[in-house]
Amino acid sequence: MNSSNDAELQPLRDRLIDLSRRCGQIKDAKRRACLRHLTATERTEILRKTGAKCHICGGDIRGPWNADHVMAHSAGGKNSTDNYLPAHSTCNNYRWDYLTEELELILKLGVWVRTQVEKGTIVGRGIEQRFSAYEVTRISRRKSVKKGKVYKKRLQVECAAQGP
Repeated sequence: MNSSNDAELQPLRDRLIDLSRRCGQIKDAKRRACLRHLTATERTEILRKTGAKCHICGGDIRGPWNADHVMAHSAGGKNSTDNYLPAHSTCNNYRWDYLTEELELILKLGVWVRTQVEKGTIVGRGIEQRFSAYEVTRISRRKSVKKGKVYKKRLQVECAAQGP
């Protein structure tokens, strides 16, 4: 049995903990590069690479966007236009700086969870209730909510910008 099969059989919780530990080790081993602001010319060059599409979800980019590192700072990525791709802020925030294997597992879990919720299984109903409660708490902690801005409107704008 090869190591990829071993990883598939490893209990999910153990795999997630191991991936998180490995990511932390990479971060500790690499010194974070100094951040600098990109020029308007550099941002235009980065946006052209994908034809103004988010490199994560493929949706059109209309309005504010993030220059996402192809190779994360924590993994030794540089601040050069070659190491950036355009991404919606929401997509980039959810991708964070997970290892490729870790993000793949998160996406697989998300697809499975969605199926459970859509089918109305016991697991799906439990996740739906807990996630809804979590979202209410998370949204209430956002600075925009605390400052009295309407978060719902901002979310609608972000969703509209990302397309279907």
